[in-house]
This record gives sequence, C-alpha cells and structure tokens, in this order.
Amino acid sequence: QVELVESGGVSVEAGGSLTLSCRSPNTRAYCMCWFRQAPGKEREEVASISRLGTPAYADSLKGRFTISRDYAEKALLLEMTNMKPEDPGTYCCAQAQRSVCPTQKEEYDYWGQGTQVTVSS
Repeated sequence: QVELVESGGVSVEAGGSLTLSCRSPNTRAYCMCWFRQAPGKEREEVASISRLGTPAYADSLKGRFTISRDYAEKALLLEMTNMKPEDPGTYCCAQAQRSVCPTQKEEYDYWGQGTQVTVSS
C-alpha cells in the first residue's frame, strides 16, 4: 500500500496563489497526478506529471497551474495562481505505477485523502 498525504489546502482570495503538496516515498518513480472535485461535480484531472517529468494540464487551467516534484521533500507540488471562483474543491493526488500517465482516472492505483481549497471573493 502506498500512502499519499496532501497538505496546503486553505481559503485563498480570488486572484491569489496557493501551493499544494503531496508527500509519498516514491513520488519520483511513477506517474503522479492532481485531481479535484467540487461539491456536486465529477472528479476532474487537474495536472499530471510522468516519471520523466513531462507535465500535462487540463486545457482550462493551462497557464495558471504548475505541477512539479520536490525531490528533496519527496513531494508532488501544485502551484496555483490567479485563483478563480471555479477553483474550490477537494484536491487529491494520485499515483499510477507506470512511467506514462494514464488517460482515465480509474487507472490510477493509489489516492490520497485530499485537501480542501476554498476561494473567497
């Protein structure tokens, strides 16, 4: 069993910035991904990063969100800027034990519990 532990979720003002972290012992070894789920909505993929470091983003979030790894801290990061009213939700990280990230969320092997993000106007 792989444990993924997210942190960093807080309330942020619209237009502000926030960085989330997901710690796991083998973050660098596999594909990692951030998902988010707003109340009453489907879980959606936010950003992923392959084992070799290739990032991919949801089209609507390109330019505002950045996914990366902190190798020293064994963490996956999600830097979010210019936060918008549609950004709140539970953000969770997931791991797929393969090099290339899958296209379906059902193919991810392990999930964190999530961290809450709210945006105030």
